[in-house]
Amino acid sequence: MSEETVPTKGEVLAAIDRERDAWETLLVEVGEARMLEPGAMGDWTFKDLAAHITGWRARSLQRLEAAANGRPEPDPVWPANRVSDDEINDWIHEVNKDRLLGEVIGESRESYARLAEIVQMLPDEALNDPNRFPWLEGNALGAQIISGEFFSHLHEEHEPEIRRWLQQPA
Repeated sequence: MSEETVPTKGEVLAAIDRERDAWETLLVEVGEARMLEPGAMGDWTFKDLAAHITGWRARSLQRLEAAANGRPEPDPVWPANRVSDDEINDWIHEVNKDRLLGEVIGESRESYARLAEIVQMLPDEALNDPNRFPWLEGNALGAQIISGEFFSHLHEEHEPEIRRWLQQPA
């Protein structure tokens, strides 16, 4: 894809598939036996980290689903008094810490399918309009997904720490 072209819906869906495959690979690398061990993200377990990533992605999906269905942007699921990233992260951790590992990992997997469904619902012009989704700050959704920016929180902020953790003996 050159800078002059805009991604097709098929290219965007293929990028989602690549990200899903990368997540599945990471799940295998971590292995179920280590998913409940602290250390993947400070004192958090990999399950906690998966819930964290999925919690923030759920907010994006909530916004995109509303836009795809012509509804106004919904309020976040977290309490209104939780405004800083740290406060929201603490809330996400609190509501997920006692959930079963299978539920958390299943929800993380489902987030990729939901994103693909939303992309299918959106008209091509919505994927390529840099002003369609204000929270993307002037970036088109399709380009954000293709470039990997949509998934960068995991890759840039957490994956290096996960990889270091994985190199430590269990």
